Formats: sequence, structure tokens, C-alpha cells
Amino acid sequence: MSQNKRTENTENMLKRLKIDGLSPFEIKEILIKAAKRKSERMMLNAGRGNPNFMALIPRYAFLQLGRFALSEAERHFGYMGSLIGGHSDREGIEERFEIFVKNHWKEEGTEFLNAAVSYVKDYLGLSAGDFLHEIVQGYLGCDYPSPPRMLSHGEKIVVRYLLKEMGASYDLGYALVDDTQLFAVEGGTAAMAYLFESLKANRILNKGDKIALVVPIFSPYLEIPHLDNYDLEIIEIHSKEEKGYQVPYEELEKLEDREIKALFMVNPGNPTAVKWNGQTLKKLREIVKEKRRDLIIITDDVYATFAEDFKSVYTVLPHNTILVYSFSKYFGATGWRLGVIALHRRNVVDQLIEHHPREIQEELHRRYAPITTNTKELKFIDRLVADSRNVALRHTAGLSTPQQVQMVLFALYALMDEEEKYKNAVKRVLKRRYMALHRGLGIQPEKDENYVYYYTLLDTEKLAELLYGKEFADWFVKALPPEDFVLRLAMEAGVVLLPGKGFEVFHPSARISLANLKEIDYIKIGKTIRKMLKEYHEKYLNNKNKIILNL
Repeated sequence: MSQNKRTENTENMLKRLKIDGLSPFEIKEILIKAAKRKSERMMLNAGRGNPNFMALIPRYAFLQLGRFALSEAERHFGYMGSLIGGHSDREGIEERFEIFVKNHWKEEGTEFLNAAVSYVKDYLGLSAGDFLHEIVQGYLGCDYPSPPRMLSHGEKIVVRYLLKEMGASYDLGYALVDDTQLFAVEGGTAAMAYLFESLKANRILNKGDKIALVVPIFSPYLEIPHLDNYDLEIIEIHSKEEKGYQVPYEELEKLEDREIKALFMVNPGNPTAVKWNGQTLKKLREIVKEKRRDLIIITDDVYATFAEDFKSVYTVLPHNTILVYSFSKYFGATGWRLGVIALHRRNVVDQLIEHHPREIQEELHRRYAPITTNTKELKFIDRLVADSRNVALRHTAGLSTPQQVQMVLFALYALMDEEEKYKNAVKRVLKRRYMALHRGLGIQPEKDENYVYYYTLLDTEKLAELLYGKEFADWFVKALPPEDFVLRLAMEAGVVLLPGKGFEVFHPSARISLANLKEIDYIKIGKTIRKMLKEYHEKYLNNKNKIILNL
């Protein structure tokens, strides 16, 4: 097909597509359909951050644990053959596990599982027998989650993993171990849903209240507050591209407004893939300590494990911060739906609930009376659990126990990997893809010690100027709607990217996931983007020549 004909077809399709106001993830589905229109063309979908890598060893360990767990179940109802199994017995489980390990030593996953049990006993100081019994019962899924919030040993292990990855110093980390409580949930998305709902139910966030969002940000944080059942006013705290997507002091100072009830942030950012530096964290801490001790901070730190020397807001302001973390990206486990909400035992939300006026206290008493006779002492994290099942079904709340067991094995794998071999391998894969993309673009990548190579936010205006000069870049921005470039990439080249506009990025841009394609594909994407910009440049020159001729 000729270039003119292809352009004409694209123009006609662009007119038919109505994407203004859609979430970037809804736009993605439209782009995928457009990219698939020609069956002979291979589609390159860099629009979603689902990783194509995964941690193998803890998965093999899960399989071996399953074999041991089933051998435990087979010890009961033997007179019925293999029809029925029973629950595991705590008594003697360590000895039986030792025999299992000897018989299956050469099989993948056994060595790590055995080492994990030893680590729990010798390094963490927990009972090996109690831990084994918990994960065996958990694997079998034969009990309701108990406690509903999270399995007891599992919580202690995952807390240690979180504090390690969130950059808690040794002294602070030691103190936070006993003071950090977890609620195991169905991934980061469930954490978001539960938090919004419970903050509303406990009258912390009411219709019309102000909340602050650090933008650009993962688009659901922009969308949820506008739903009818929340109807919150958003105050945007802008991270600036010219400052490496750090938040300037004057933006953070917006938080001094006492009408702002909560701050929501993603750190490292999505789509910016940049972590907050020490100076930004210090300024936030100063504002909270000196002027906003009542501020609630919700930090979504799912990409923390890909950053160098990461430090979470939770380790800086633990009493004010609710930490959301998902195992999905780092361990390649999006389908497992594994996440946690972390909250300090002495937190600002509990204080705010305690100081509610009498009429609200009575309202909350009626809500939670079916599950406790002393609703005043019911902590926010336990209210979260109850609210996740509409209170009345609180007794059957909690993340499924097999999911919790795999989460614990992931956490142990990271804790035991003192040389960080897995982490370094994953980082190396992502950085190579980042470099490959820029090789395809034909430009040198920018260096930033705060950058995390999971996404890259491509500034198409800056790229246009770098390749063809400022005059072309100005024309490029003015002549095209913001989403036109990503739409054309999908329809004409089969490349799917997400427009930055949906993440509250104010310059023409596209988010490229570096997590889900092969290295060679990123070279192709880079070359395709450069080729399309070249075509735009030729169109610009033609228009310019026509104007000159008319003159």
C-alpha cells in the first residue's frame, strides 16, 4: 500500500475513533484492535506492564510443598483409599518433613523449601513446626484464613521482606518489625478499592473533601475520586519533568492546606518510573512533622524492588503512612493477585477515628456492632478487613490461604537471597531493554540515579526536537491532537503504547512498558517511532514548501 493511501485510511479511522476522556487502559484495548487489523503484521504491545519474566525457585518450592502437604493429608482416612484426605497434624510434622526432604532432595524446589524452613527457625527465630503446619494447611486450603487479616507466621515473614525492600535502616527496621501490621489482599488493585471504601465508611473521607494526588500517576487514582460514591476534590501535586520528576518544594507546600485530608502517591512513579529522592522525602517529612501531623499518606510502592537504594515514605513517616505493595511485578505474579496493606500499630487514621464527634461514633458503632462489643477499640486495619466483606461477612474474610503461602515463599526467596542475584538479573533485563529502545531511536538515553527501568515515559515533543529541531517540534505539537501519534503507531505499525495524557502528563508523551516484550522488540519499537517521526517531518517540509511557493 502506498504511503498516501495508508495515511488516508488512517485519517478516516482517526475520525471514527472517539477516545477523548477514556482511561488509558480502555484506550489500550482500542489500540490493540487497531494494531491487529492486518493479520500479516506482528503486533508489539508495550502498553501494559505485565512482566514476561518470573521467579522460578519459589514456584518450584510451592510444588514440592504441595507434594508434602498431600502426603500429610493422606495420613488420614486410609481405610477409604485415596477418596478422602484429612488435615495435617502439628505433632511430628518436622520429622515427617525431614524424611520427605531426604526422599525428594534431587527434585527442583526441595533444597530451597528445606532452606526456607531452616531460615525461619534459625534466623527469624520462629517455630519451624508451627510454620510448617501453617503453610501445609495453607497450601491445602482446608481452613478459612485465620486470622482473617493474614496468617500469623506469614505476616511476620512478609513484614521483614517489606521493611528490607522499603529501605528501613537497621535500627528503624528492627523497631518497625513489631509495629507493622499487614492485611493480605488480592493485589494492589484490591488494596486501592478497600482503602477508598473503608476511609469513606469510617468518615475519614467524605463527599466534597479534598485529597492530594502526586501527578503524573496511575490513572485509577485519578478516576476513583470522581465516582459518585466518593465525589472527592483533587488537588494536584506536580512532579516536574525538568527536575527529573521530583516534586518541587512549592508543590509539596500545597499540603499545608489543612482541608487536604489525604495524599495519594505512587513511588517509584507510574508512568514516570522515578523514585523520590532524599531531599523530596525530607521536605515532606518536615511539612508533616511541623504543620500536618493529621495528614494521611497512601503510598503505592509496587515498583520499589526495581529501584536502587529505595526508601519508602513509610520508613520516613510510619505513623502517617499507609503502605500498599503488590508482588505482581517483581515476581512475575500478576495472575496470583498477591498484595498487602501495611499500617503502623499507632497510626493517624486510628487517632482521627478516635476523635470523631459523638454522632459519628454512634454511627460507626452501629456499623461494626455485629463483630465486636467494643467498637471504639476496633483498629482501622481490622475495620479494613471487615469492610472488605461488607462487615457482615467478616468471619469469612481474608486472602485465600494458598495465595498467602505463595506470597510467603516469594518473600522468603528475596530475604534469603543476600547477594540479590534475582534482583540484579531482573534489573539487568529491564535496563538492556531500555538501552535497546534507545538504540532503535538512535539517541543516547538520559542518566538518572533515581530512574527505575520498568517503564519509560517518552516525551515525543522533546524527541521531535532532538531529531529535527525546535521549529519542527513546535509544528508537531500544534498540528496533532495529543493521542494522534499513539493511534497512528497502532494502526500503521502495530505498536501499542499508552498516551501520557491519561496519567495526567501535560506534554505530548507515550508510556512504554519495558517489562513485557523481548529485547529485540524494543529495538523495533524504537525504529518504528523514529520512522514515523521522519514521515511527520517530511509532511512538515512539504507544508512549509507549499507556504513558501504561495508567498
